[in-house]
Amino acid sequence: MAPACCLLLAACSLRLTRDSLRIIHPQPAPVAPPLSPAHRHPTPLVFAHRGGRDLGPENTIDAFDRGLAAGADGLELDVHLSADGIPVVHHDADLDRCTNHQGPIAALTAAALCDLDAAWSFDERAGFPLRGRGIGVPPLADVLERYPDAAVVIEIKAASAGAARAVVRTIHDARAVDRVCVGSFSQLALDAVRALDPAIATSASSDESRRALYRSRCGLGIRRRPPYRAFQVPERAGRLTVVSPQFIGAVHGRDLPIQVWTVNEEADMRRLLDWGVDGLITDRPDLAVAVRDAWVRARGGARA
Repeated sequence: MAPACCLLLAACSLRLTRDSLRIIHPQPAPVAPPLSPAHRHPTPLVFAHRGGRDLGPENTIDAFDRGLAAGADGLELDVHLSADGIPVVHHDADLDRCTNHQGPIAALTAAALCDLDAAWSFDERAGFPLRGRGIGVPPLADVLERYPDAAVVIEIKAASAGAARAVVRTIHDARAVDRVCVGSFSQLALDAVRALDPAIATSASSDESRRALYRSRCGLGIRRRPPYRAFQVPERAGRLTVVSPQFIGAVHGRDLPIQVWTVNEEADMRRLLDWGVDGLITDRPDLAVAVRDAWVRARGGARA
């Protein structure tokens, strides 16, 4: 074979090999971002309030399992510090209402809290069916690890920078920064979270929500570049109406999500979805998911 022909064949082979390599190594598919309570999504989200406290013993792994199994997109939960400084998931400052133990939650270590019966008071009508099943007070770290794909609203109950530091550290350890939103009735706790890590989303405090509401009623709109990235609010606070089409419009005017608690009645769910809320925080995630899905189908898919 002539040298020129050999060179031509070699060039064709090299070109074929390069083309083949392009076929063998396609571009990786884009990875979908995690669900976040701090983002607006095409479909309104359903959050299981304390795991869905009508379905299971509140703020326990059992309730969180049930709430997510019912189709909830995320969880809402409450956090205190144990005696050894570990964030644990419980609503009340004491253990009297929900467990087989009395006294402040801060008096026991995280290990001791895990050994309590946190299903002790659940479902009296059925004769407390989950007692003695090993359902304890869980550490926040266990919850974040168990549900790596769930959006989580974390409410810090303690008005302390120490609680904020412990929660931030736990969020970092779980690599959950992109899928959580931290709320609190304590401005001190929220300010501490924001100072420790601005990348962790926080919701508006009670005072911040009140100021935003009054500004919206005066036609001023919500302040530019607020320190919060979401609103988690009740529809009413005493005699004050918080959630209305006007306020939702003002929140959306800053491209912020608004999620409403605690919504357990079907008629209220439908009305709030019609108004444009971004999430329902509910004790009945089973009902809320059914209502939300029917609402989406009636509109031919996700909202505009």
